[in-house]
Amino acid sequence: MRKRCGTGPRAGAATKKRHTARALRYSGGMTTIYTIGYEATTMADFLAALRAAGVERVIDVRALPLSRRPGFSKSSLAASLAEAGIDYVHLKALGTPKRGRDAAKKGDVATLEAVYDDQLALPEAQAAAAIMLGLAGERPSALLCYERDPQHCHRTLLLDAVGEGATVVDLYA
Repeated sequence: MRKRCGTGPRAGAATKKRHTARALRYSGGMTTIYTIGYEATTMADFLAALRAAGVERVIDVRALPLSRRPGFSKSSLAASLAEAGIDYVHLKALGTPKRGRDAAKKGDVATLEAVYDDQLALPEAQAAAAIMLGLAGERPSALLCYERDPQHCHRTLLLDAVGEGATVVDLYA
């Protein structure tokens, strides 16, 4: 189940294709996993959206946790989140490889999906997915990436692949 919170794109009727079965599937039932992108937002609005949802941990799923947007590179983001009482975890193996990021920038969804599907098949990505699900089960957590609209981001592909049974809430800052 996917919910939308805040302002932003409305959920479309089309759904992303379900990835093939993976070794790791969420099976615990009622976990809620939030997602958030920081495209076109400020740190203040970003933190406000997280607080309003009750998020206690941000799980960064970027391969490269760097950003031209002030405050959203790994070190400064972790510091801002810590000041707000929100934990930060970076899971690099859940990020999109360069070829997939390039495809996403061009709007080539088919290539992005194929590249990310290959990424999620790697043992290190499967281990990171298990960690992500465990962390999300411990306390309210939000997956972080750049794109504001989760339908244009690999975080949706990730949750389609491993988040079965979880309620997904997309936050907009």
